[in-house]
Amino acid sequence: MQRAALPFHGVKVVDFGQYIAGPAVAMMLGDLGATVVHVDPPSGPLWDSPANATLNRNKLIVPLDLKSEGGLANALSLIAEADIVIENFRPGVMRRLGIDFAKLRVARPDLITVSMPGFASNDELRRDWRAFESVIAASSGVFTDMGLNRVLMGVNPSFSPLPLASSYGAMLAVSAAALALQSRERTGSGDHIEVPLASAVMEGLSYNSISIEDYPLRYQTQREREIERRRAGNVPMDISYGDLQGFLDPFYRSYPCKDGRSFYVVCPSHRHHAKRCLQALGLYDELIAGGLREEQDTYVPVSEWQSDVSLGVYPLPKFWADKIAARMQETFLTRTAKEWERIFGKGQFPGAPHRWLQEWISDDHAECAGLMIEVDDPLYGKMIQPGPMAWLEESGQAMLEPAPRRTAGVDDALSALKTFPAPRRTNTSKAGEPAGWLDGVRVLDLCNVIAGPHCVSYLSRFGAEIIKIDPATPFFDCWNTVIFGLTHMRGKKSVLLDIGSFDGRKVFEQLVRSADVVVWNATDRQVKSMGLDADGLRQLNPEAIFCQLDCFGGVRRGPRTDYLGYDDLVQAATGIMLRFGGSMKTPEEHAHVGTIDVMCGFGAALAVAAALYQKQKTGKVGRARTSLSALSGLAQLPFCYDYKGRAPFDEPSGPSARGYDALHRLYKAQDRWIVLAASARDLSRFRSVEALERLSDVPEAEHADVLQAIIATAPAATWMERFRKADIGAAICDNIEAIRAATARAADGTPGTDRGSYSFSICADHPSGHCVTHLDPCAVRPASSEIHAPPPAEKYGSSTRSVLAGLGYSHNEIDRLIERGAISESWSRQYLPS
Repeated sequence: MQRAALPFHGVKVVDFGQYIAGPAVAMMLGDLGATVVHVDPPSGPLWDSPANATLNRNKLIVPLDLKSEGGLANALSLIAEADIVIENFRPGVMRRLGIDFAKLRVARPDLITVSMPGFASNDELRRDWRAFESVIAASSGVFTDMGLNRVLMGVNPSFSPLPLASSYGAMLAVSAAALALQSRERTGSGDHIEVPLASAVMEGLSYNSISIEDYPLRYQTQREREIERRRAGNVPMDISYGDLQGFLDPFYRSYPCKDGRSFYVVCPSHRHHAKRCLQALGLYDELIAGGLREEQDTYVPVSEWQSDVSLGVYPLPKFWADKIAARMQETFLTRTAKEWERIFGKGQFPGAPHRWLQEWISDDHAECAGLMIEVDDPLYGKMIQPGPMAWLEESGQAMLEPAPRRTAGVDDALSALKTFPAPRRTNTSKAGEPAGWLDGVRVLDLCNVIAGPHCVSYLSRFGAEIIKIDPATPFFDCWNTVIFGLTHMRGKKSVLLDIGSFDGRKVFEQLVRSADVVVWNATDRQVKSMGLDADGLRQLNPEAIFCQLDCFGGVRRGPRTDYLGYDDLVQAATGIMLRFGGSMKTPEEHAHVGTIDVMCGFGAALAVAAALYQKQKTGKVGRARTSLSALSGLAQLPFCYDYKGRAPFDEPSGPSARGYDALHRLYKAQDRWIVLAASARDLSRFRSVEALERLSDVPEAEHADVLQAIIATAPAATWMERFRKADIGAAICDNIEAIRAATARAADGTPGTDRGSYSFSICADHPSGHCVTHLDPCAVRPASSEIHAPPPAEKYGSSTRSVLAGLGYSHNEIDRLIERGAISESWSRQYLPS
């Protein structure tokens, strides 16, 4: 298959990005068919890493000195041919170099420009900081809020080498650029888009930053209760890793197997998964005989339950958690991890062996599915790199053999761009009426848990109308639906529908016929059984774009394509948990809820945007795809590659990791922890830092000890003042709770894009009856198009009647459908069951 089949064939991109975020945006556009010219300084990229081979595939690399008159003129000639221009420097840097996006867009209103500063251009406090990845992470609470495990073990803050800010920022920026591109096909108008990386990482962690007053006790885990107990009694947080396991849910933890490899089970919250798990382990009948129960309706208050426990509800009471975990631990030792993987996968309940990243890179499924691909790089030779992050089914095969990066001259680059003449565009936008990129688009959301629902929630901010379909009787417990839904159900109309019934199926088919886009996180087997495969959907609605997300899917099918899984399972399968925990005996989830889920949701939005663009450009209706496993490559991009002669896989790992080296790591100041983000190139800058003037005279092996001793003598704020005066990257390790408290205001219906890098809204009159504070949708900031602040999430089922009425059903017909169980208006009396 040729690149001409790809959706962005003919789109022209000029990439001024350095490090990860900007180049990753251009890489994904190039993977999807765009012609990309990447501009480097004459001395080479600012970040010298083998990962640049991945970031710059499918690109022509042009060395230019933008500080010279000739270099600037050449850069402007490249921009004159581009559809999209990307940069990720501090606010104002490109303008000072002579490349002013605002002026360029006055001359060319169809141009799409993307800026990705570390902190927002309207963040007066932070906008000029030297915003390296770890500086953004520390400032945004990433290192301090690394999960309940690290708090209980007293390892707080914790360093992580995952470039979350750049990864979330790249996915938000590339999906936004693609949405602007498809909008331009209708309106003729481009846009300027700012995506601050600090805002992006906060959006990526949005499930971790929500605050719910009077949170019902039934949802509080054993770890949360133990933290409260220790804080109230002033007891040290010093639990060992081994003792910590006693506070974990048995269906959400790791078990050692016969071969010494650990196996991760993720079976909480679903009506069937925990039961199937126990049945496969041969424990179900024994535990039921011992008193384990399954409540018929777990959406009633726990005070009305017939028992104190219900299998398939998270979290389980400690007595049952301990009892089940002990028996599961004994049973897992009877087989190898590989045996259990097949049992879980074929049995359709989630579990996976822990693998190191090096193992995942060479994994048979990763290779077969196209999740890992081979590129013949000019510097490293045959190189294994992450495969596509998002694709269309009909053309994805063309993405599996990307062209390696190639250095070129300006004339060659211009010639490549001029291969596709720019069409004449008529601006049809009405003056003074900002519109969303997806105004008039109806999306049918069939998704569950986080990745899929978050994708569709994200689309809603750009004007899409969202109808969310859930079963008339829930498959997941209310921790998984209602709690997560407070974030991703915002702005959606909720319909409860039994698609398996005759009447429910008729309603479902009418909704499919009314939709422009249908999104579902499901395996190929599930999609086909629902009649939403290519042939089935063509009969229902040949114009609808279908977007599919799953756990292990790739461009091609592999041996584990139909295995079920969640975010944490991909962390286990791709090495993230072993890196975070440090060894096969101490695996630990990278504890932010939705780490990969949210990234994958943005990936699905990119795929939807690509399909919309292709449809508008060519009339061809595509099927959009992504997967959690595909996005794990972006989350680990700085070290997710292999080639002959590669340096050891020795990125920072384990709870004792403090950073990369003495100049780039966490330090304890007199009062708080800080991160220092410098390199050997910055040693001369330390000569102007009070108390550290002689650091460059100290032997390198002694840098860490010297820095720790000196930094401990002054408050963190003092060090920030000194480091920033010398333009050295550094930040105080903040926490999400403090950021939320400092940046929250009463909900006012605005998206918060005018409020700096962070913005939260307090919904005192939330429909749940609780005061809920949640993050604003402020990471994507178009200059022209509108961003909608979605209203609070309605109670599940609240729009069932109104949506059916919109389909032409009468009041009496709707009542009869409710009586037959084909539809429902609620799962529970209470919005958030107590």
